[in-house]
Amino acid sequence: MQGKLQLALITSFAVILRCCVTYHPHSGEGKPPMYGDYEAQRHWQEITLNLPLDKWYINTTDNDLQYWGLDYPPLTAYHSLLLGHVANRIDPAFVKLWESRGFESAAHKHFMRLTVLIADILIYLLAIVYFTINSCSWVNRQFDESNVFKFTRRDAAVLTAMIYPGLILIDHGHFQYNCVSLGLFVAAVAVIVQGSYTMSSVLFVLALNYKQMELYHALPFFFYILGRHTPGKTGSWPRCIRTLTCVSLAVLLTFYVIWMPFLRSRDLLFSAVLRLFPFSRGVFEDKVANIWCAINVVCKLRQIFTNAQLAKICLMTTTCAVLPSCISLFLSPTRNAFLLSLVNSALAFFLFSFQVHEKSILLVAVPVLLYFHDNPFPCFWFLIISHFSMLPLFIKDKLYLAYLGTMVFYVCSVSWMWPDLFYNDKTSSSLNKGKSRSKDKVKQYKKRELLSDWLDYSKRSWLLVAFYGSISGVLLLSIVSPYVKPPERYPDLFPLLVSIYSCGHFLIFFIYFNYVQLFVLRKESIVKESKVKSH
Repeated sequence: MQGKLQLALITSFAVILRCCVTYHPHSGEGKPPMYGDYEAQRHWQEITLNLPLDKWYINTTDNDLQYWGLDYPPLTAYHSLLLGHVANRIDPAFVKLWESRGFESAAHKHFMRLTVLIADILIYLLAIVYFTINSCSWVNRQFDESNVFKFTRRDAAVLTAMIYPGLILIDHGHFQYNCVSLGLFVAAVAVIVQGSYTMSSVLFVLALNYKQMELYHALPFFFYILGRHTPGKTGSWPRCIRTLTCVSLAVLLTFYVIWMPFLRSRDLLFSAVLRLFPFSRGVFEDKVANIWCAINVVCKLRQIFTNAQLAKICLMTTTCAVLPSCISLFLSPTRNAFLLSLVNSALAFFLFSFQVHEKSILLVAVPVLLYFHDNPFPCFWFLIISHFSMLPLFIKDKLYLAYLGTMVFYVCSVSWMWPDLFYNDKTSSSLNKGKSRSKDKVKQYKKRELLSDWLDYSKRSWLLVAFYGSISGVLLLSIVSPYVKPPERYPDLFPLLVSIYSCGHFLIFFIYFNYVQLFVLRKESIVKESKVKSH
């Protein structure tokens, strides 16, 4: 009972934090003629409510695709239709065809903010609680007796995921519904690690059909399910084939139900699919913290290669970057390997794929949040950089104060909730285990223990120096970007510096998380197998 009350209080606190952010401006507020993502979401409600389904993804007189044309899968469109009906009942002016463009009344803002908050509570927050309770093993003890609130590691993990500022500011400040697709994704992860492969596949297909960027996570799901159903690991051939058949049928049936209205004609289907993958926009639009934007500083890619060539280069590079993690997951399909593969796959897509938005870093951040309690320090570091990488967008939306406040709050809160944050490193876990085993034989292993202590201290010191140096750069660019005027010759200097600085970090994290999955976890699994065989 006490645990449930604690979770209820944590969730309530996360909701209050989201409500505070809603009082800040939103994307494109008072900025005609295009406004911003807030208007895009409102416009989709207008289009889906007033036009027949076969006109949603097609350019017509009443549906100008150049004005925030619908470019997400059908589940987003159905969600917009539902909200459009509710908006029409409240006030038809919210979604009146043509006449509602740029509508920004106080009542409408309250309605729109509330729709995100309800979706966040019902999908993302509940999925986080479910994952943390059912998919993790916890030691039922507090961190420290001095902790007034008696936080357990489980409580800290839940709150850490719920108050991550990047997702809060994008959904409740900038204005989007990422909480829906990411919540469905978290639910799919929670269910699959419990062994419910068919249900997990259905949930992931729903997430994918809400936002196509969930493709970032598709390969780990595929290789994990395939790896878990190789004969000799979980059962016989008939059992594996039966499960894989059920999963395949569930995926196909879910896709069919969602896309069924668009299967009436080939043109209708193609027009919808083409809207989901707008290759004509180029390799990137705004400054984004990935490889291609960084390379473009010294080598103008779009002047050297055609759009089609760049798309092929991105495809090959992304495939090469993501395959090691996926193959390792197939060979060793454990829970932690799956979580790390989700991180590595999403980060590979973010760094190397075609047409990446700065907000896509959320697709990496959420798997990192799910993995956080297993390796807090690097995850904490990554989450700070991921939030910082979206700084130019927050400044553009006049969310700078919200960015700064949530960043400071998150850093202080996580540092307080995880007292062992800077002393818990996955790469040195085997070293620490070796030290604990040697305590009973101090005299025999005295020299070895002194050496391991020195190596551990030296390594940790360098990590802390690197961490504080990195955060100093974040702090400097966070202060300089909104207040210092760039040279007239380089008007995008600070957004570019933020992107390149973040990209450098993301590359290092990509190497680190791959190292942990390919070598550290692999070594641990071999040790466990040898122990099992010896017993």
